[in-house]
Amino acid sequence: MSKDKDVMLNDEIRAAEVRCVGDDGTQYGIITRNEALAKADELGLDLVLIAPDAKPPVCKIMNYGKFKYQQEKKLKEARKNQKIIEIKEIKLSVKIAANDVNYKVKHAREFLEEGKHVRFRVFLKGREMSNPEIGEQVLESLWPLIEDIAEREKTPKLEGRYINMLVTPKK
Repeated sequence: MSKDKDVMLNDEIRAAEVRCVGDDGTQYGIITRNEALAKADELGLDLVLIAPDAKPPVCKIMNYGKFKYQQEKKLKEARKNQKIIEIKEIKLSVKIAANDVNYKVKHAREFLEEGKHVRFRVFLKGREMSNPEIGEQVLESLWPLIEDIAEREKTPKLEGRYINMLVTPKK
């Protein structure tokens, strides 16, 4: 039995007739399963079911171990080239003092210079929920302090009890 659940190899293939293709692209046509297994055995390779839904199912004679290794290598390469975006969150309140805003902006600038995205969140407590515009004003007031090094990804928007604004570093 093969280690992969989604791939059927050699004796696991149950179809009576299969369309067989060689590793080098050679077309063997529609032959019985036993003939295909014999051909694969003769070449010292595996018979792999690649299209089980086709009529008749399509099998390929290939070195399955080598094929699987190359697939994993491609996946690793793709993962290595991926860039992970880190989002830092800065929480504010409606009644925040000006010096506290400056302190939080200083941290946001540091994060942006490191290439990280920053989400500003204003939490609305109790009666502050009745006029969320105050929270939006807080975010709008700190925007001029960071607009020279940041781009606005999302404008201030009410989401539940929070008003969020996402900024990214300028390219």
